This record gives sequence, C-alpha cells and structure tokens, in this order.
Amino acid sequence: MDISHPPVEGDEYTFERTFDHEDVREFGELSGDQQPIHTEPDELGRLTVQGLLTATLPTKIGGDLRYIARSMTFEFVQPVYTGDRITCTVRLESVTEHDGYYDVESSAVCTDEDDEVVLRGEIDGIIPMNASPDGT
Repeated sequence: MDISHPPVEGDEYTFERTFDHEDVREFGELSGDQQPIHTEPDELGRLTVQGLLTATLPTKIGGDLRYIARSMTFEFVQPVYTGDRITCTVRLESVTEHDGYYDVESSAVCTDEDDEVVLRGEIDGIIPMNASPDGT
C-alpha cells in the first residue's frame, strides 16, 4: 500500500483477507459474540463471520494510513462465511488540510469472490500530517 504521499481526495486503498474458523472463534471470545452461527458450522462446514470482524478490513487500511476515526457507519449487506476471500477498498472522498492534520471522509466497500457487496461503510476522521508509514 503506497502511503508515501499526503492523502488526496480520490485515493483508493485495497486489502484482501480470507477469514478462517480460528479467526471467528478468537473474535467471538474477545467480543463475546458467541451466537450459534459463529460457533456451529453450517451444512457446508462454514461459520458466519461476525459483522464487526468483517469491518476490521477497512480498519486495517485505516491503521496503515494512521487514520484516526471519529465516526464509522457500516451497512452489513450480506453474510460473510469462513473461506470467502473478501476484498475491501477504501476511497478518500474528501481531504481538507488543517494545521497539523488532514480532515478525511472516506467510503469503504467490501466484496466477496463473486464481486457481490458484503459491507459498505463511511468513515470520518483525521490523518496527522506527521504520520509516516513507520509510525513516526
């Protein structure tokens, strides 16, 4: 992910991940979301991935950008299952420069292997001007 330049409106960043049973179980233990759909495999041997675990895809991109979120709104369009390859794209919709930081509004779209949307989101926050890829 190229984050070597200041954020610019229209920049897009992509991250892909496939969640497995262990990811779902660990997240369930951490979050307390232990519903049967997350703990008991379906007839195909899959678990349903928690919505907020799926939402870690845009937050991973945000972390890489040193994006400090003020608000996040997600729409969980359809279920994600273990073994699904999910691609998330975050697009910077607006970037306003201020003293020491950029005010950023972005959108996120996560799709499955069939290019069907599984999650949509809007994120509002800041990126400090002194943020760099190594965290300094």
